[in-house]
Amino acid sequence: MRDRALDFDAIDRRTYVLATGAAALGATGLAGCVGRATGTLATAVTDQPADIDDFESLVVTVEGFWLGPEGTRAGADDGSDTADGNETDTADGNETDTADGEEDAAAGDETDGEEDAAAGREYFEFDEPQEADLVELQNGETKLIDERELRTGTYPFLQLDVSSADGTLTDGSDATVDLPGDAPLKFNESFEVRENTRTTFTADFAPVLRGNGRYLLRPVPSGIEVEYEESENAEGDGSSGGNETDGS
Repeated sequence: MRDRALDFDAIDRRTYVLATGAAALGATGLAGCVGRATGTLATAVTDQPADIDDFESLVVTVEGFWLGPEGTRAGADDGSDTADGNETDTADGNETDTADGEEDAAAGDETDGEEDAAAGREYFEFDEPQEADLVELQNGETKLIDERELRTGTYPFLQLDVSSADGTLTDGSDATVDLPGDAPLKFNESFEVRENTRTTFTADFAPVLRGNGRYLLRPVPSGIEVEYEESENAEGDGSSGGNETDGS
């Protein structure tokens, strides 16, 4: 009986050592994730002229944004090709365009979650939807819509989750402003989130009049701007890292 008691004691001790060892390994792994360097991403919006002169007001509502997965290139296909702002986009008002956007919207609703998973995009929802009147954001004026800490890395694009665009024309009538296929507005400009640095990504988009009398809200690739500013507590002289502008 005595020997069996000793055996049980030994088993209990071994079980305790194994359990505490596993817990220690788990804590170490967690600490490694938590300790990854972060930087600040500030997201702003502005407006290129295009057909904005037709509007008395054009208020866009932004719910959040997607970041492209690290390690892919800007412009890589992620399933939302109607929102990339290329010259071949549907913004040119061709007769083959889906004027009412209903078919595109239905397709987007069904596949959006699948595309996110396949493309590896990461979504960041704002605490509250942000509104910006594009009429007030001309001639270099910008509006900050979000600022947050993110893990450091290089990201190939940013997509704005614009839920609505409510326009009033200068004659007082309501304007119909479509979103590209009801998909997020995609801004193909690679940028970095750096440690101890504030990265400002300014997304530039504008309304374009289409042949059917409706307007399309689309990105303006040539107006995207990325700026880096070192934080006050960063090493070095704290000078700005310089500006970068997409010239595509």
